Amino acid sequence: MTFREAYHNKWVRTGFWGLLYLLFVIWLGNYWWLLGLGIIFDHNITRKVKWLFWKKTYKPGEPKDWRWEWLDAIVFAVIFVTFLQTFFLRAFVIPSSSMEGTLLAGDHVFVSNLTYGPRMPQTPLTLPFTHNVIFGKESYSKLIQSDYKRLKGFRKVRIGDIVVFNFPHGDTVLVKDPTADYYALCRQHGKKYVLKHYGPVKVRPADKTDHYVKRCVALPGDTLEIKSGQVYVNSQEQTVWEGVQTSYRVVTKGRKGYRTMDLSAKKLEELQNNPAITSITPNVDVYPPDFPDTYKSIFPFSHDYKWTRDNFGPLWIPQAGDSVKLTKTNLPLYERIIRVYENHQLEVSADGTFVIDGQKKTHYVFSQDYYFMMGDNRHNSLDSRYWGFVPEDHIVGRPLFVWLSTDPNRGFPANIRWGRFFKFL
Repeated sequence: MTFREAYHNKWVRTGFWGLLYLLFVIWLGNYWWLLGLGIIFDHNITRKVKWLFWKKTYKPGEPKDWRWEWLDAIVFAVIFVTFLQTFFLRAFVIPSSSMEGTLLAGDHVFVSNLTYGPRMPQTPLTLPFTHNVIFGKESYSKLIQSDYKRLKGFRKVRIGDIVVFNFPHGDTVLVKDPTADYYALCRQHGKKYVLKHYGPVKVRPADKTDHYVKRCVALPGDTLEIKSGQVYVNSQEQTVWEGVQTSYRVVTKGRKGYRTMDLSAKKLEELQNNPAITSITPNVDVYPPDFPDTYKSIFPFSHDYKWTRDNFGPLWIPQAGDSVKLTKTNLPLYERIIRVYENHQLEVSADGTFVIDGQKKTHYVFSQDYYFMMGDNRHNSLDSRYWGFVPEDHIVGRPLFVWLSTDPNRGFPANIRWGRFFKFL
């Protein structure tokens, strides 16, 4: 007897789906969902309740109604895709060139939720097939809000992983410029000016901020430093991945050339062997930062830190359970973590005393892990160098492969990048 033949037996069918559902509930870790076993039993055996209430039941000889058939297909698609996106796989489009060299603007990628573990929806009342906006309006309701919870995944984030996450500064969005970094604009121009010209603002939950994709270069507990554009983690020079590219000044014979050319290690080697090239010099940003960067745009946005995008740190990456002694000097590094990501009331008195949730503190213990992310297009990427740490509860998943790629600057069919189809990452 084949499985298909056995599956027609209602007891076999009930046992099959019951076992799968039981394993799913164990994975969820919430055993109230075991009540769903009763639905599976009733649907297959007792049939007291019509659980597929939207599905039309036809009498013998009754012609099928296409409207009911379409309704059935749509409802099934909504349930199936929502389940798939929540627990297994999501589809994203790369919006910018910050990962150019590895991912191009217009790449459509599938992102695995399972790698790091699916994150349970914190804002579950959301229109199907949307993230945060539809027709210019918010596509979700904050009527129901849940605490952060992540199911068991295959592994933790590793150095070198390409990671999709919610933009840490995306909790406040300007209505007239929703893609801008509200906090960066306020530091540059002042809050009053920003609200007048770009406001008002919308406040979004962490799981409804826009999605970013970068490469993880430092893990919780690591100490990161960037020297002349080279990343060091725990004093060890980090691997330069194949897709990473930085900016160089290239001069050709006749004293012509390019002030800025983004080159990967492979492209750099090719140009160095080109007889028409007379010199190639890396563009390294030393303090004070090159225009348009200033201390107001480089994390942690303080005169006390003489950092640039190419000379940055050393910076310790917070780890859950570890503590740091609080000082006026290191407060800019960890203030947003305390106030926003871990939701504490923080006050600093004139004598330098720190009061957290009404209690005097000399040290702070972190509640969750944090990561440092950088784009592969190192001189054209707004990443952790510009807005700091990525909290663990903002991590979405890991891109698996490009399934479609279109050039946003060209029309169909010339915009199709056929050579990038099914490019694994």
